[in-house]
Amino acid sequence: MRHQEISEQEFLRVTISKSPPLDHSFEFGSIVQLTSAAPALLDQPAQQEILVVDDTPDNIRLLSAILTCKNYEVRKALNSTQAIASVKASAPDLILLDIKMPKVNGYEVCTTLKADPTTHDIPVIFISALDDALDKVQAFSVGGADYITKPFQEDEVLARIENQLKIQKLQRQLKTQNQELRRSNQELDQFARIVSHDLQQPLQSIIGYSKILMMQRSEALDPTAKEHINSIIQAGDRMHQLVQHILQYAQADQPANNFSQTPLHDIIQQVLSSLDSTIHHKKAAITYDDLPIIYGDGIRLGQLFQNLISNSLKFTRRDIPPQVDITAAPHDVGTWLVTVKDNGIGIPQAHWQSVFDNFQRLHSADQYPGNGIGLATCKKIVEHHGGRIWIESQVGAGTTFYLVLPGATKAT
Repeated sequence: MRHQEISEQEFLRVTISKSPPLDHSFEFGSIVQLTSAAPALLDQPAQQEILVVDDTPDNIRLLSAILTCKNYEVRKALNSTQAIASVKASAPDLILLDIKMPKVNGYEVCTTLKADPTTHDIPVIFISALDDALDKVQAFSVGGADYITKPFQEDEVLARIENQLKIQKLQRQLKTQNQELRRSNQELDQFARIVSHDLQQPLQSIIGYSKILMMQRSEALDPTAKEHINSIIQAGDRMHQLVQHILQYAQADQPANNFSQTPLHDIIQQVLSSLDSTIHHKKAAITYDDLPIIYGDGIRLGQLFQNLISNSLKFTRRDIPPQVDITAAPHDVGTWLVTVKDNGIGIPQAHWQSVFDNFQRLHSADQYPGNGIGLATCKKIVEHHGGRIWIESQVGAGTTFYLVLPGATKAT
């Protein structure tokens, strides 16, 4: 049988009348004890606020008693209007929400709160006598975090509340950590750009003056001095290359201002043109199919495939000319799976993930030159395009790089 509606004033009168009288008789010793305990109370964490929304006063009283005993601060609302106003005034940590209420039901209240960015993240636990699976599905579909069926058990209510509050706390911590991580990464990238830019001029001076010294004073230098100057020039060249790679890495995820329909065929041709001398020196064979149009930054895509193909030309087996095959096939909706396959030395499976880390080297500089930034830059560029990159490899047989990139229509 449906209960009779009660006004807000009547609800407050009944609640107050049923509350036990306050004892105003204090002894001086009690006041001293309370005063001395004040610092300890200040150190305690703030009570977590729970808003109980139910049009049945007896349910509100029962839930309030249960929660207050567990040191929760309880706020109450008899209808949807009071509930939404209370949340807007001050967001609680969690809401216990009845479904069957007059005029506006609990589903509609939850939908309203989830549509507002300022209240979207407040967990809502529905409490209802409705036990049908469809009711529960609808509760979750409108944004409910959990569902408790009436008549409820005290232990179940407390357990579900504690679970949601713990999840909310962890989500806040994760959000804070992610924000801090993004801020740190931005600072590191900015630092890398500044340092790399400021290093270029002195490096060019060191390399330039060393070369001038070799040209103009070569006859006056003994073999040992010439060897030392050549070492300076070679070290300077390596440092200059490292600076360039750091700059490329730092700039790999810049805002997407230059994204456009970019034929991958044109990108590959430009890369092969820039690597022409290396390809001829290594007697390499580079093949590629009819390639798609990629939606992306042409400059970054050029860096991506230059790094990948350069890798294949660098890590080769002795006396075996490099073979690099580039193919593409439709992947998920709106994306392409591009592969770059070589016949090089291969990568042990234990390093399939770590090769994309910064400064990750599997070989010494004497064996294979490099600084371990190239593949990290590749990963950053691919992720900046909303894709992903991974490898499969066999030691002594070669490596295949797989890239998922956004695309439109296949090139003709």
